[in-house]
Amino acid sequence: MHDIIIRGGLVYDGLDPKPQQLDIAITDGLIQAMAPNLTQDANTVISASGAIVAPAWVDIHTHYDGQVTWDSEMNPSASHGVGTIVMGNCGVGFAPVPKGGEQDLIDLMEGVEDIPGSALHEGMPWGAWETYGEYLDLLETKTYALDISSLIAHGAVRNFVMGARGRANEAATQDDLNAMSDIVEQALRDGAVGFSTSRILGHRSITGDPVPGTFANETEVLAIASAMKRAGSGVFQLIPSSTLGGGREGFEEHTALIDEIDLIAKLSRESGRAATFTLFQVDDWHDQWQLALEQVKAHNAAGAQIFPQVGSRPTGLVFSLSTYHPWMLKPTYLKFKDLPPAALREKLKTPEIRAALLTEPNDTRGVAPGSMTFGIAHAELNHAQIFELTGSSSYEPTAEEAFAHRAAAQGQMPAAYLLDYLLATPDAMAIMFFTNYAEYNLDAVRAMQMDEVTVTGLSDAGAHVCLIFDAVNPTYQLTYWGRDRSRGEVLDLGYLIHRATYRNAQLFGFTDRGHLAPGKRADINVIDFEGLQLGPLEVRQDLPAGGKRLMQGATGYWATIVNGVITRRFDEDTGARPGRLIRGGRVSAH
Repeated sequence: MHDIIIRGGLVYDGLDPKPQQLDIAITDGLIQAMAPNLTQDANTVISASGAIVAPAWVDIHTHYDGQVTWDSEMNPSASHGVGTIVMGNCGVGFAPVPKGGEQDLIDLMEGVEDIPGSALHEGMPWGAWETYGEYLDLLETKTYALDISSLIAHGAVRNFVMGARGRANEAATQDDLNAMSDIVEQALRDGAVGFSTSRILGHRSITGDPVPGTFANETEVLAIASAMKRAGSGVFQLIPSSTLGGGREGFEEHTALIDEIDLIAKLSRESGRAATFTLFQVDDWHDQWQLALEQVKAHNAAGAQIFPQVGSRPTGLVFSLSTYHPWMLKPTYLKFKDLPPAALREKLKTPEIRAALLTEPNDTRGVAPGSMTFGIAHAELNHAQIFELTGSSSYEPTAEEAFAHRAAAQGQMPAAYLLDYLLATPDAMAIMFFTNYAEYNLDAVRAMQMDEVTVTGLSDAGAHVCLIFDAVNPTYQLTYWGRDRSRGEVLDLGYLIHRATYRNAQLFGFTDRGHLAPGKRADINVIDFEGLQLGPLEVRQDLPAGGKRLMQGATGYWATIVNGVITRRFDEDTGARPGRLIRGGRVSAH
């Protein structure tokens, strides 16, 4: 008697892009058999007739470092079929932390990843750990709807060893380097699945200072690489300088992307470990991503192991009256911001108030310079890349749909058009793309996805909670790239599933999952592929201390199974929590 049998589904096993009509038998968390028309019985039978069956997704770029200490459901990822996450990306995390020093790490996470500091302060059990190993020990006592794993973050390590000098990005002494290297080595031995760092100027603490490690020199980077070599495990993750272009006058990036890739290759060769870095198409350099891929391939041919991490769609900043918008710091807006939403909208429509919003300078008194509120209020808006946003948006609009074009057609200034649009209806949202849309189509994204050297990631799940919501990418990949795209070629469904499962699992050494086969973990999605849809956009106020977040669910996941247990059924949480902490280097290869 098996625990579960999935009957009659079209099985994409994560490795072979061609599907087969198979039954799958599951017992004790593992796949026991896969064959047509299995005759065995089971305690639970899932009819998958008309559905596809695939491994649960492996999301390698998330920021759940705080949420994992207070939440077990792990949304938004769990709602989108994710079975395993990697958190601690981009050099920000919460361990190690000196006693009483949590505020410095909260400031980093709030500034870089837009997770409310109040939620992190009130939601996390500060004082329960100091070392990275103790942080993992705490997580090991908890259960989740999916499996979690963690990178040790450069910002936390530098802060722990160097204190204010580290936060100020002073050069590390030899003693500092030795201490950081030892901490990273021990963290990897304790179960970190890698190390992360950020070298981009746009990543700043809530105080406005670049995150610790932004300007780390080659000696410091290679000291970390030596720790990884000694431990013999882990992936080096980073967002390089110049990822979003060369910057602007007075805010220039410190190193060219070509030189960053050379450094990544050196650290990979010297550590003997794989490295993954963020890669976009950006407006400044339409074709830089192609040059980067060629450079990576040359380095890999010479012994490096580099896997550029690419997204599934443009990255965009969401504007709405209930989250962030460009008028948040206008004195007139501040007078009325506490009105009920409907009354606020009507007040802002008043001609004299509307005019004031469009002409007043910002009032920045008491506003942290690294806060997202400050950043959005002072952002140089590119109205040629601002579009209407709904739950059914394709993320591939035409240039004529941009607000700059629409405003011109109506004889309006673009800023006035954006304001009127957001005031028109209670739930109006707009999005400003800033990556992957330089040519007003997603052909570059498709080419990056098709390249043999890249991996799929960059969902940022758990972060940018009111500004970016790419945590839905696992579902978007299937619905848009696998089915709905009309402005160009789609991607083969088996290929998409392979990249979201087996390929990502292999990069991080999760050899027991990402592939449906006897003896492998039973982490499985059963999906109504033809009916799969993203849900409506909504703002929820469900974080600790009343924090808000932008959420979008999905319909069409008939079942998600983690470790042989059904965690979601027909898009609803079952309450089962079979997910656990994965410690790096300790995953068994079934």
